[in-house]
Amino acid sequence: MAHLRTLTQQRAELEREWERWATTPTPAGQIQRGPALRTEVVQSWQRSLHTVDPSATVAPSLDDVDARWAESALRAPITQLGDQLRDISEDAGYLAVVTDADGTIMWTRGDRTLRRQAEQVNFAPGGCWGESHMGTNGLSLALHTDRPETVFSAEHLVAALHGWVCYSVPIHGPDGRKLGVLDLSSAWNRSHSMVMPSVRALVTAIESMLRVSAPAPVPGVRLECLGASRLMRDGRPLPLPPRQLEILALLALEPEGFTPEQLQAAIYGDRPVSASTLKADVSHLRRATGGEITPRRYMLTAPVSCDAVDLVAAISAGDTSSAVWLYKGPLMPGSDTPGILDWRAFLDVGVRSAVLASDRAEHAVQFGERAPGDIEVHEHALRLLPQGDVRRATVSARLHTALRP
Repeated sequence: MAHLRTLTQQRAELEREWERWATTPTPAGQIQRGPALRTEVVQSWQRSLHTVDPSATVAPSLDDVDARWAESALRAPITQLGDQLRDISEDAGYLAVVTDADGTIMWTRGDRTLRRQAEQVNFAPGGCWGESHMGTNGLSLALHTDRPETVFSAEHLVAALHGWVCYSVPIHGPDGRKLGVLDLSSAWNRSHSMVMPSVRALVTAIESMLRVSAPAPVPGVRLECLGASRLMRDGRPLPLPPRQLEILALLALEPEGFTPEQLQAAIYGDRPVSASTLKADVSHLRRATGGEITPRRYMLTAPVSCDAVDLVAAISAGDTSSAVWLYKGPLMPGSDTPGILDWRAFLDVGVRSAVLASDRAEHAVQFGERAPGDIEVHEHALRLLPQGDVRRATVSARLHTALRP
């Protein structure tokens, strides 16, 4: 009963704030925000009010939802978890919803009464729930912030949604891209702190299934040099000496190539090694890769698929999710080659800086697994993780180990 009284009071405070903000749009800096209203909600309202009427009663529809769902990477894991999602949502009196990356609902299961109520506002397959279509809601906010979000009652911009509470968590593919959102929604008076951990756990299961079912390696040459070093051709290992793998990594990372003198310096530094040694290594590497290295200026004539090159692209694009997922460890950790050492430092600093600048706890948690001695990363993760998050125990243990003399 006390829990319901608290929710009722919270809802009343939010309704008052909604009346002040949503019905008389004003620049955020010109109205004093009450304690009940979160900054991210205010910011979402301000963005949404350009395109969304708070008095809207139904979400717009997309006609080709069946075709889009048939092609979605989420279809297989959601189908496998379908019975579990249905049981969880029906037993708890919730509605389970899956969207694509644009916020269009692809799939729903759950309480029949809720489903009928949801259909009245088109909270159903085909409904467009992105911020530009339906304003602030759990789905749109999670997609915008790329982190778990709860939107309660009058935090929704559209008044017709004030009777709902939404718990939404973005789903990421093996390459770190957002694929959509998993959401559990119900009546506002069923709001409970244990719902979000359940949604997080379900998304973790979905993302694990996506990694396991990732497509087989594409035909061709693939160099993997983060955390380990190996060359694959058509999915099969191609044994090469470490020195030749180092040369190939540098050629992949430097698409403009090297003069023989530059490559010799990048590989051997000041060590007295004859030019014929380098030529022999390059010749052997040329045969192993199918002759795709030019002779006078050492340069790849066709791009070689390489995890380190993918990581450089993610860092350059500011795509921290992909960068953290791609980072399996330092570049060729056993190498002391000058050129490799330079690139190793560049990649390590690039990913670490992106993680420390991110406000997503999962970035710091995941990167911390690869950098167990990095005290600052573990402290950053603990600052971002909410109290009660089960991951705090693991991060605290990592920090304790890193602090030990």
